[in-house]
Amino acid sequence: MLTHIADGAAQLAAQPIEAQVKAAFLYKFGAYVAWPNQAFEKADSPFVIAVMGADAFADVLEQTTAGRNVNGRPVEVHRVRRGASLAGVQIAFIMGAETSTLPDILAATKGQSILIVTEAERGLDSGSMINFVLEQDKVRFDIAPVPAEQNNLKISARLLSVARKVVRRAS
Repeated sequence: MLTHIADGAAQLAAQPIEAQVKAAFLYKFGAYVAWPNQAFEKADSPFVIAVMGADAFADVLEQTTAGRNVNGRPVEVHRVRRGASLAGVQIAFIMGAETSTLPDILAATKGQSILIVTEAERGLDSGSMINFVLEQDKVRFDIAPVPAEQNNLKISARLLSVARKVVRRAS
């Protein structure tokens, strides 16, 4: 058991710090956003975080969330490709060049209780709900609660209070 934990810690330590921090944030976001019951197919459905754009990051996220849960639900990480359905997903992290597909993703997920997270320079302007930014070599995030509310998600005041910036206008 201890060897398995040490191996996992060594693998995680080998990953870039930025990826580790983003993975930890994505996992933690789950505890600070309220999803309606219909966001889950069944009472025991897992909490699903989808990653579009980087399998290596999905590996880091899997290591970060291994054996963990969000509000009593086990966490699953799904790798999704452009055009794939996001049905059954609670958080969708759209990375890098995949951000160009954000308008299509937003149209396809309109009204679904999916938290859209990006890392684009103008992510919130494009319709993202949470956008990672690097500020003085630190990973921070900006939040636009209005698009989240339009998808029946409630972002807690605690999460809003630690955001670098909160944009309250509709995007």
